[in-house]
Amino acid sequence: METRVDFFSWLDYDMLMRILMCLEDPSDLVRVSSVSRSWREFVVANGLFKQLCLRMFPWLHRVDRVIEPNCCVKNSSEVGCSKSVEWETLEREHRVYAFLARGCTLFARREDCIAGALSASSTDNYPEESIRNTLEPHDRVLRRASYWSSKGQSNPAVPETLTYKLVADICVITEISVRPFQAFFQWGSPIYSAKSVRFRMGHPKAPVDDPMGEPCDNFADDNFVWTYTSPEFAMAQENRLQKFELPEPVLCIGGILQVELLGRVQKQEMDGLFYICVSHVQVVGRPLSPPFSVEILEPSGKFVLKASSYTPPLLAENGSCPGPNAYFEGPARDLEQILHLLRGEGVVVEYDWNEEDELDDEMAL
Repeated sequence: METRVDFFSWLDYDMLMRILMCLEDPSDLVRVSSVSRSWREFVVANGLFKQLCLRMFPWLHRVDRVIEPNCCVKNSSEVGCSKSVEWETLEREHRVYAFLARGCTLFARREDCIAGALSASSTDNYPEESIRNTLEPHDRVLRRASYWSSKGQSNPAVPETLTYKLVADICVITEISVRPFQAFFQWGSPIYSAKSVRFRMGHPKAPVDDPMGEPCDNFADDNFVWTYTSPEFAMAQENRLQKFELPEPVLCIGGILQVELLGRVQKQEMDGLFYICVSHVQVVGRPLSPPFSVEILEPSGKFVLKASSYTPPLLAENGSCPGPNAYFEGPARDLEQILHLLRGEGVVVEYDWNEEDELDDEMAL
């Protein structure tokens, strides 16, 4: 066809929205917004990136407002009328949510998302059996057993909790692993597992102590607001790291994780009481800091989403620092191009379009 037509002008608003709301990959929306000015204005005006993020992470409904890096904020004298102010807000949300959506899939995946231990509901012998031992991947350190142990209970239904601070105040968590402890120094080498486990994520009501400080016992749940609670997962009476994959990726806002250990299985022969013991807890996810941070607005529970930088964190998949050209290869290079586009710098994004699919000069940016 020598004559090309913008099909946006042929469809009504409801049909266009129905089509574009079917796009689930952020790259597809970037492609749509890069076709022409009119297509980009439609994406921005209808907040399609924001709506995509809300479908990915419903917890973002609690966002009060978004903030960009200072270098991207326009002077108020440049804004002008209220209509310009409204459009600038839409543009800002477009850039921030687009970077967030893409970052949730391209930022480095880490298997060590715990920054430190905050508290345990109880500890049998402190500090020998402290929750801090659960940060070690091995159940023996320097030939000594490394594990956390609850206090003994005659009622096997009494639960226990372990609370941790994550490496970022905002991160995407996909799976959590727990390894019960096998007491190799007791007769029969019993395994002190819980019957099941459940996970909660949220944020503190007030700043918490340094996670590298001394963890405490029985830190009241009233100090936290839990925004997510997982299903209950059955645990096996086995001495291995048991992986529990969440039904869907969870956006943890506030950086607090609590492991709920439900039900007791093993009774200690010495005193006839039931105990739960854990040797290691591991959290897998994608920290979204330092590019993103959050400010909790109490008592409403809403928060400010801050894009502190539009630069992807310099961290490779294995946790090492990449080479100087790493961000111009593969997916990271794609993200770099997307950032240029979102800033309106007119960079041509090199998608693998066929020549016959290219638009004519009137439709190009």
